[in-house]
Amino acid sequence: MEASLTARDRVGIQDFVLLDAYTSESAFLDNLRKRFHENFIYTYIGTLLVSVNPYKDLDIYSKKQMDTYMGVNFFELPPHIYALADNVFRTMLSEFNNHFILISGESGAGKTEASKKILQFYAVSCPSTTLLNNVRDRLLLSNPVLEAFGNAKTLKNDNSSRFGKYMDIQFDHQGGAVGGHIINYLLEKSRVVHQNHGERNFHIFYQLVEGGDEELLRWLGLERNCQHYRYLVQGDCAKVSSINDKSDWKTVRKALSVTEFSESDMEHLFGIIASVLHLGNIKFEADARGYAALNNNQEMLWVTKLLGIPAQVLEQGLTHRKIEARTEEVLSPFSVDHAVYARDALAKAIYGRTFNWLVNKINESLANKDSSRKMVIGLLDIYGFEVFNVNSFEQFCINYCNEKLQQLFIELTLKSEQEEYEMEGIEWEPVPYFNNKIICELVEEKHRGIISLLDEECLRPGEATDVTFLEKMEEKISGHPHFLTHKLADQKTRKTLDRGDFRLLHYAGEVTYCVLGFLDKNNDLLYRNGKEVMRQSKNAIVKHCFPSTEPDSKRRPETVVTQFKSSLVGLTEILMSKEPWYIRCIKPNEAKQPGCFDDVLVRHQVKYLGLMEHLRVRRAGFAYRRKYEIFLQRYKPLSPDTWPNWKGTAAEGVRCLIKHLGYKSDEYKMGRTKIFIRHPRTLFATEDAFQVCKHKLGETFCKSICEATATTKIENCWRGLMARKEREKRTWAVKVIKRFIKGFITRNQPACIDNSEYLAYVRQSYLTRLKENLPKTILEKDSWLTPPPIMQEVVFFFYILYIGYVYYSQYYHPICLHVSIFQLLLKAQTSALFKGKKENYPFSVCRPFLDTRISKSFLVTESYSVPVVKYDRNGFRPRLRQLIFTQEAAYLLEEAKIKQRIDYSSLKGVSVSNLSDNFLILHVTCDDIKQKGDLVLQSSICVRFDIQPGREGFVDFKSGQESMVYRAKNGHLMVSCKCGINSHAYYNITLLCGCCQ
Repeated sequence: MEASLTARDRVGIQDFVLLDAYTSESAFLDNLRKRFHENFIYTYIGTLLVSVNPYKDLDIYSKKQMDTYMGVNFFELPPHIYALADNVFRTMLSEFNNHFILISGESGAGKTEASKKILQFYAVSCPSTTLLNNVRDRLLLSNPVLEAFGNAKTLKNDNSSRFGKYMDIQFDHQGGAVGGHIINYLLEKSRVVHQNHGERNFHIFYQLVEGGDEELLRWLGLERNCQHYRYLVQGDCAKVSSINDKSDWKTVRKALSVTEFSESDMEHLFGIIASVLHLGNIKFEADARGYAALNNNQEMLWVTKLLGIPAQVLEQGLTHRKIEARTEEVLSPFSVDHAVYARDALAKAIYGRTFNWLVNKINESLANKDSSRKMVIGLLDIYGFEVFNVNSFEQFCINYCNEKLQQLFIELTLKSEQEEYEMEGIEWEPVPYFNNKIICELVEEKHRGIISLLDEECLRPGEATDVTFLEKMEEKISGHPHFLTHKLADQKTRKTLDRGDFRLLHYAGEVTYCVLGFLDKNNDLLYRNGKEVMRQSKNAIVKHCFPSTEPDSKRRPETVVTQFKSSLVGLTEILMSKEPWYIRCIKPNEAKQPGCFDDVLVRHQVKYLGLMEHLRVRRAGFAYRRKYEIFLQRYKPLSPDTWPNWKGTAAEGVRCLIKHLGYKSDEYKMGRTKIFIRHPRTLFATEDAFQVCKHKLGETFCKSICEATATTKIENCWRGLMARKEREKRTWAVKVIKRFIKGFITRNQPACIDNSEYLAYVRQSYLTRLKENLPKTILEKDSWLTPPPIMQEVVFFFYILYIGYVYYSQYYHPICLHVSIFQLLLKAQTSALFKGKKENYPFSVCRPFLDTRISKSFLVTESYSVPVVKYDRNGFRPRLRQLIFTQEAAYLLEEAKIKQRIDYSSLKGVSVSNLSDNFLILHVTCDDIKQKGDLVLQSSICVRFDIQPGREGFVDFKSGQESMVYRAKNGHLMVSCKCGINSHAYYNITLLCGCCQ
């Protein structure tokens, strides 16, 4: 990080702690803006990471980037989410304790993406086995499922999380991800039945309608048109350009399979989603008595089919309420408004409980079966502070959650700072900061807090309304410095408040809430007979979500805000037991445009994210702290006493170094393992001096290299060359030895690439020894060398042949022996002629040698004939001919007409090529100009090539893909022969023929 300080004027400072004007919001924003425009979206405040959404793809999340940040000191490289994730992981392994990463920010700031990047980093950096890979895949693919069922398009974000999520990733002692667990908080169920203009319902509804195949939609009774469903069109934006519902549907289906959802589970799950859509299309009309009656039986029939509930039971549950009067139960009919409320309450209850079932199902697939102790890294992706034009019950709960987290955040930050000071032996200086405990108590205090007053109003008998709730707050908490209403405000402030509003002064600023709907949303009541209807369902998931064992108490259930408060208490306990790390996400503009930095918007987020508070805590005392070893390693060139090598301890080296640099006593403190520097300007001056020194050292080093003697360079090069040759030689030897050993191991197996060389060596070795130890007589036949297994069959024939040869040579007639010797000599002479000169010579060795292949019939008839083809000199057109050999001459005939006679006395030579073409050229003497020229022959065919006396002719031979004879462009006769099996090169030769040869 220190290296980046030289460019601080252009790209800003990587750590806000090093800002001189650390109390100035303007300086903070200026630094953030500089870095944003240079595409540096990450900045530190100590170990807290500030992330600004770039709204474009940056090439900073590749596998190469992950490898770069693995195992590196936190401040060694530029700020990055991978640096924080790696530091958390390594700290967990070294200290064997639990940690959590709190990711916060407003909708659209990039919280969900940050969570994904951390999971992807751990998926790559953790040890890999088949079991661990399965866990990793489930952890990664749980995200698309939860996003589909829990995220939606809002005005500020096309993929806004409408629930809070805390995920524990469990690791074993080696750092392998072995399991996980997810806790969800406050799903925004009201979105199922109502969306503001410009917003959508949860993604899964649109994905099912747009991406589901025709057969599935037909089974669910759905049409591929979102406009036909009331719950999907209230926001008037079913289609969004940035969302591909069809593609997302495929991802969700795959993710459900990987996370161990069976086909039956998915069938029931999609049935529930479709039933909610059909439920929203059920309409009511008033009958003659003014009571609600169904007027759309078709939609209700689909609901009954998909949920497996009798139609009459469902209809009664939607239009009547069961009232208990002592020992009797009475059905009270709904008005149309009450029926609509009951329908929407049922839809919210079905979806909300299904979402909880979904999370539990994912947890089952992530569960770690090993009961031994595991380390944990928690990821808390929770809704950020929300301020809209109209803020309702949901924003009240979300902002209360942020107040609690801010309180925890300050407490843990102060605690960690104080612990570090005490551990290093530095005196702790009290830090002034805003304590938001007063706001938390305003909301949650027993009997007098807003939550208690809201619950009282919801539970009390009589006509309780949102207005009576507002009046009760004005009565109980009037005069509180952080609470204001239209009635309690002064004349000037009243102009900014409606009569149904109340305003809270949060740590992040003022938020005005509209009290309308608070009681209904807090109650979130599902009539008791609605639950009874659901218990009769044959859908396995619905039966699980509405169990018959659920206590059906006559007492009212806990309100939504009370449940949320309890879950926050549980979350706080979880977080307090772990070491904290923070990521603060910032949205640079409302238009989601890359490169656009809205100062007003960013300033507002900096304020309510508590970044200035955190910076003040981190800067309370000392701006910079580093371990002695790291500080000395970087800055030791600045002192001749510490450069190039310091012999003593790192602390003594740092003390010597800062003495040489002239640090004043109030500018630094020496801890037990770290140096603390109070002012950034002191560090800047040190870094600037180091940069100057570094250039001087570079010049000196280059000069010393130039002055090195040529002898030393040559010696180094020569030694390197010899070493490389020796390495190559040893590498070759290792390969040969490996092949030999492998061949020896597999010697008894069928011949293959592993043992072919070894078996060849065995054969050669045996035959060489056999040559030196052949028996001389028949009597020594038992002294034959024992062959290796691979040669037993072949050697048996060798043995028979050799014994026969010995017997033949010793006892057979001498004349026969003379004939055999003559034939052997003839074979040796023939071999000398063709060995190494003809391509197919190796294939002829294995064939028995004959001094002639002319049949015995020739000896009787004294003639031998063979069919040939003659090619004209002009154009080389083929003509059928017959070639006859007699005792005096050879004749070329066309039918009964002699075309050419070749006396053996005029034959002066024979030429052949070195290819496997079976061509030969008979060179003849031409005394008469009318005589024909040389004759070109090929085994079963003969090519006649007339050359006039006194002229020369050329026959070109080459190897090719097929055998051909044709006239080349240069006028030569071209003979192309097919390459032999073992031929790996092409040859091209030319033979000269004519009467002059």
